[in-house]
Amino acid sequence: MTSASPTFTPAFAHLAAYNQWMNRKLYNAAAALPDEALMQDRGAFFGSLFGTLSHLVVADTIWLQRLAQHPPGFAALQGVAALPKPTALDQHPCATLAELTDLRALLDDTLTQFCAELQPAQLAEPFDYASTKGVHSRKVLGQVLQHVFNHQTHHRGQASTLFSQMGIDIGATDLLLLLPNVA
Repeated sequence: MTSASPTFTPAFAHLAAYNQWMNRKLYNAAAALPDEALMQDRGAFFGSLFGTLSHLVVADTIWLQRLAQHPPGFAALQGVAALPKPTALDQHPCATLAELTDLRALLDDTLTQFCAELQPAQLAEPFDYASTKGVHSRKVLGQVLQHVFNHQTHHRGQASTLFSQMGIDIGATDLLLLLPNVA
């Protein structure tokens, strides 16, 4: 993607809505579990269901904080910029699911507002950041956002598999369900 299409910004708005919808489904299902089941190591990349949900919160916090440093200084990202900076991709930023749920909701609201604030031309702009290991990169902003949403989908797929292995059906997960019908 070397240039941004005017239809690309609404696509990110749809992805932000999908992200929020899916996270609510996962967190509602998680809320019905006893703490032992939530924290049990299930052999997933981040161990437990809580570890997987925590990783998504950490990664989204990192990306949103990086985006908050990007000119022109998106208003929607200012609240996230003030959050504590994650120190590791496997850290648990919250001690309880209730706290993690509140932080997840804040991140989802922020991402939704950010996508609404984005202008199509901004998606083609260069975006400079440093990885958690200090490696500096310059990527196209729109492509970085594609990564952010793809990463979320990837790990939510792992979480939904963990629920399935516990015999819990979180329901339909297709983005298609949120896309409007056209005449």
